[in-house]
Amino acid sequence: MDSPQNGPTEKTHIVAKSEVRNPIPYEVPTHDKAGLVDAEATADGKPVNIQEEKEGENRDAMSGISGASLNTTNSILGSGIIGCSVVIMGIPYAFMKAGLPLGLILLVVICGITDYSLRLMITIGELTGTRTYAEMTESALGIPGYYVLSIVQFIYPFIAMIGYNIIIGDTITKVFASMIAETNVLANRYFVISIVTVLFNLPVSMYKNVTKLVKAAVLSLVLLLFIMVIVIVRLSTMHVQPTENAWVFGKSTFFESIGIIMFAFICQHNSFLVYDSMEQANSSKWAKVTHISVFGAFIMCAIIGICGYVTFTGHTQGDLLENYCYNDVLVNIARVLFAITIMCTFPLECFVCREVIENVMVRQGWVDSPQPLQRHLILTLIIVGLVLGVSMSTSCLGLVLAVNGVICAVPLICIPSLCYLRVAEGSIYGRDKLPSLLIALMGVIIIISGIVTMIIDHNLTTCTQSEGFAYCYASDIVNASVTPLPASLQRLSPALLTGKS
Repeated sequence: MDSPQNGPTEKTHIVAKSEVRNPIPYEVPTHDKAGLVDAEATADGKPVNIQEEKEGENRDAMSGISGASLNTTNSILGSGIIGCSVVIMGIPYAFMKAGLPLGLILLVVICGITDYSLRLMITIGELTGTRTYAEMTESALGIPGYYVLSIVQFIYPFIAMIGYNIIIGDTITKVFASMIAETNVLANRYFVISIVTVLFNLPVSMYKNVTKLVKAAVLSLVLLLFIMVIVIVRLSTMHVQPTENAWVFGKSTFFESIGIIMFAFICQHNSFLVYDSMEQANSSKWAKVTHISVFGAFIMCAIIGICGYVTFTGHTQGDLLENYCYNDVLVNIARVLFAITIMCTFPLECFVCREVIENVMVRQGWVDSPQPLQRHLILTLIIVGLVLGVSMSTSCLGLVLAVNGVICAVPLICIPSLCYLRVAEGSIYGRDKLPSLLIALMGVIIIISGIVTMIIDHNLTTCTQSEGFAYCYASDIVNASVTPLPASLQRLSPALLTGKS
């Protein structure tokens, strides 16, 4: 089958065999969730239209069901905000917000919706003759649909970068606090975030060719497996007293959980690419791919979600690593690796934000193409500066996950259903369209209810750092491989030591 007429920017986590044998130096894979970027730059900085360069080129290497399933699972686990580990590390927090039983039910339902959405996109592509998410949306919903998708695609990585800064501030400071005095400037999250932004994130984000940094996606998957082992091990070694109402069936804040879990299953952006990489692709084979890949992602999310929540119950934070004591050596190793991965992923998300803005401005006729170096630098500086400013205002990753999940992840998963309602023949209430109608209506309800819940949920903006949890004291923890906290922290007020958030 001929390759789709889309640029390589959708190849975030998928490497075809042909690309390995004949690498193209100017291809710049990114976390572009909708194929919005169709022009990149050569190694010397000169713009080139990848779509024109790729016309007529056939895939000389196709994957089978197992390979496509692995690619799709990789896309699910490595697509989101905060790369593979970050969103999945928020699953225990989602279970805490919904209640463990209801959280598991929501996880199963969202897996089903994701599976249906992935299969639906291929059907829509065949009906409309399109092969990217952006083309499909514009074909079905018109120009307004394209711009709505563009807005969501800008907000999605922008909030993701805010989450990156929060994680960098949380992880690196914990490591330094365990090595030096907690009053040292290196243990100050605002100082660390600022230094990392100025010395690394901003300079690296200035590059137009960030191909090598995409390897961080592979590192993220390896890191996820490492963190999974740590979470399982600590479940058996840390005996934290369960909080009140830890095992209730459901909670009123479950709408926030829906957004977070959907956030973890964003993978629609790679659907067409995986489909066209399959040998003799058809609907039956694609259905097997989606079933296998979604089920694999479900298993990994369920393991981390259950083990993380059962360990900490009501203490669970948006970033599960925040729950572990800052002098836990094993967890600190994970924190360092985690921070490195995040720093390498930040420029990819900045690239997407910049290109979305550039594409809209060029399409509106506000600026000319190609993009001059001056405009490239100014856009990058503005984006990184805004992210730095906003990330200083909160230390709660749970808030970031909930906001991005509700206002971005939910629309991205539900838009294919709206497209199908527009392009497919038959009554909107017909049997074929009924699932899409229900998903679309559910998406609207989740977005509205999620926003209202976030506004009235005051606990969403309240976070507890690891040194504030009572279980980090030697007298309150059993068999954990941590040392007692410093005397300065042991003199904290009783209110802080309760660990309530």
